[in-house]
Amino acid sequence: MQRLKEFGISLLAVLALAGIASAQKWQALKTPPTFPVGAIALLTDGTVLLHEEQDSNYHTWYKLTPDKTGSYVNGTISKIAPMPSNYGPWYFGSVVLPDGRYIAEGGEYNDGCNGGCWVNLGAIYDPVKNKWTPVNPPPGWANIGDAQAILLDNGTYMQASCCDGVDQAYFIPKTLKWTNITNTGKADRFDEEGWGLLPNGDVLTVDAIDAPNSEVYNPTTKKWTSAGSTIVRLEDPSTQEVGPLVLRPDGTVFAAGANGSGAGHTAIYNTKTKKWAKGPDFKGSDNCSDAPSAVEISGNVIVMASPGFGNTPSTFYEWNGKTLSKIPGPPNAASDSSFYGHFLELPTGQLLFSDFSSDLEVFTPKGTYKKAWQPTITSVPSTITHGKSYVVKGTQLSGLTNGAAYGDDFQDSTNYALVRITNTASGHVVYARTTNPSTFAVQTGTASESTNFAVPSTIETGASTLEVVTNGIPSAPSPVTVD
Repeated sequence: MQRLKEFGISLLAVLALAGIASAQKWQALKTPPTFPVGAIALLTDGTVLLHEEQDSNYHTWYKLTPDKTGSYVNGTISKIAPMPSNYGPWYFGSVVLPDGRYIAEGGEYNDGCNGGCWVNLGAIYDPVKNKWTPVNPPPGWANIGDAQAILLDNGTYMQASCCDGVDQAYFIPKTLKWTNITNTGKADRFDEEGWGLLPNGDVLTVDAIDAPNSEVYNPTTKKWTSAGSTIVRLEDPSTQEVGPLVLRPDGTVFAAGANGSGAGHTAIYNTKTKKWAKGPDFKGSDNCSDAPSAVEISGNVIVMASPGFGNTPSTFYEWNGKTLSKIPGPPNAASDSSFYGHFLELPTGQLLFSDFSSDLEVFTPKGTYKKAWQPTITSVPSTITHGKSYVVKGTQLSGLTNGAAYGDDFQDSTNYALVRITNTASGHVVYARTTNPSTFAVQTGTASESTNFAVPSTIETGASTLEVVTNGIPSAPSPVTVD
């Protein structure tokens, strides 16, 4: 073990590489939040944004920082700057932008109002300045609402409107300006649909109105075209709610279905053949009428289901490519409905889970990643200085999947690299803030990628190791000396 520590390799990493997994479990934070947590997002410095969602208090945000060993279970929570006074949404579009800032756009139940109250407001959070900056809506948009958002493979932020038909726009973070995208050929409105990035750069969605159709968006032509029938209906006909869809490392997309009066169906999209196949149904009356899902580091998919929208209890399932099996859930599962849940990929290989309560849970899945799925480092300086910025080059830095998904109401993709530096002597872990990666494309294989990283001014000096981590899967460690 001492020899392994000299190279910055933990016992957990050795076990993972050997294919030996620790037991699957849920863990509450050692020091839990004192407020109900809804939306969660992973910033590029390894910290996690937590949105307080309580009565009319939707302006308040916090930050979860891992401890010196990199543990989120033992991490600390601190308050950050609040959103603008007129903007306090519940569900909203959201991504971490290429420059490391976080954007929240649109939303419903603004300031806790009843009846939806969709808004066209937005704001960007700068974690360096600890400041929110208001963002005007795209030209002519009356509202954005609880709508889809995604980063295209080139880093362009694409936003839809939930309720105004087929409004779609691109956002330029530097200027805070929008460009409307029109005449896209979308078959039905965007409301309730979710988006997922495919290996070829297209964006996949399952139609909520024109069921059982699916569509893909080509960023080059700026057109939507049919991706074929999903074979089974994945929407609730009465509410048009649709379950989440996630891309797995094997190139298949697992789409979970909603249903207002019975078991939800599932469907699997093969990105190579561009064909859909019927998947297994959920048990009993379980389905995903708005629900979170995430890809575990093993490639399995975890998804939260319940017997219809708003009903309890919730049941957690795992899809391994062949079977859809029930697995134990967190303590609040019995009183949760599927729409309560949010998943987030952590750089530890674990998942963070929130459910509008103060019980923030960390899920450690069974199994581990295949070596072929790891990011690789081909170039990084052997000596780095605290307070300075550098470039790391390699392959698969943007990962093999978006990570976690929900649908139109919320997004927390993590297909961007984090840089983790571990001091050899102390074992202390820090994350160097990454910005402006060369691509957000998924499953890029041997294509060269890069990202910038800024070494924290508080980092310990001396012999260390540096890893690139994407969606919880780390590269092999590279030795570095911190000046």
